[in-house]
Amino acid sequence: MAINYTLSFVVATLFVLVAFFQLLLSLGYPLGEFAMGGYYKVLPKKLRIVSTINAIILLFMGVIFLQHTDAIKSFSFLPTNILTCIITVFLGVNTIANLISRSKKERFVMTPLSGITFILCLIIVLHKVN
Repeated sequence: MAINYTLSFVVATLFVLVAFFQLLLSLGYPLGEFAMGGYYKVLPKKLRIVSTINAIILLFMGVIFLQHTDAIKSFSFLPTNILTCIITVFLGVNTIANLISRSKKERFVMTPLSGITFILCLIIVLHKVN
């Protein structure tokens, strides 16, 4: 259980970092080439709203993993077994999407980040099942 506990903090930290990145995108920083296919250097207003929502979702995902490993106990009502499985599958698909992105910056930065996060989440999910 100690490995899951530690990994959940690593995963939550990665989610916070990506949430901060999404917040920067939503504020108009010229980092769009690293996200959402790399079509824009500065995201248009509608995609900035999407980035804000993404940031909130990412923070919630971190909370789910912390709750799942009992690192926090504030959200014990959450069905973390199913939510962590859904998030892990999403991260696997997201890693593939980043890998085939037309944006070289997204491929080289976000693919390893999502891939590492996917592997850590997979370890947590599989370790909790056993």
